[in-house]
Amino acid sequence: METLGAPPPPRRRRRKPREAGPGAAPAPLPLTRATAVRAHEPFESDEAAERWLSETLADEEATDTAIAEGLALLNRALHANAVASGTPGRELRPEQATIVRIGHGSGKEVASGRFSSAREVDARGGRSQRRRRDEELRPQERVAALLGGREQLDVCETLLFRARSDLDAGRNREAALQLRVGLEALLVELDGALADPGHAEDMSQLQARRSEAGNAANEALHDELSFPNLSSVRELLTLCERVLRRRRVLRG
Repeated sequence: METLGAPPPPRRRRRKPREAGPGAAPAPLPLTRATAVRAHEPFESDEAAERWLSETLADEEATDTAIAEGLALLNRALHANAVASGTPGRELRPEQATIVRIGHGSGKEVASGRFSSAREVDARGGRSQRRRRDEELRPQERVAALLGGREQLDVCETLLFRARSDLDAGRNREAALQLRVGLEALLVELDGALADPGHAEDMSQLQARRSEAGNAANEALHDELSFPNLSSVRELLTLCERVLRRRRVLRG
């Protein structure tokens, strides 16, 4: 991690307010550069590294995977820092990056954020499953409705969103605990929310399988999730997201 163009350290005492004209330009912001290194898979030669780079960039899915792996490492670091410092944090998404590069270099180079060869890639252009889900679950129209007070968030939406973030980041125990309360809230808040056969069927399935969420959460209190419980968490969370997505689509 390296901060580029950082301002000087703040003074110990707050400076007095200064007048700002109506046309005053905002101060330039520092840029943080994060380099994720695949040190567990070193290349035997520069030729092998360049071949991997060419193959990765030639395949959109492979490019998305490389970006996702690097971002996952960064988000794990941010989460660890947030927990260690007791300061709430947030996870980053590929489209928030100013520039994304994929490349290779020697150990000394990549340790300092440099590389021997790299290419800039468009992190906004991919259409991965995660990105499609993000686009469907965060429409700008609903954001405007929420900020304008025309609509309110259900508790289950926040809890299930956190569960998805934890699960995607590999925090399976946290995901199981979030899912249990999120599922319980969804069963109450969305009961009869839509006159739709698919909604009724999914709600009935979630009701019948709610004990699976409880079993996974109970195991998560003491240990890592077993494969059956982890599978249940994944399936139930996907089903909950389908219920939320259907409601948003049908309500416009």
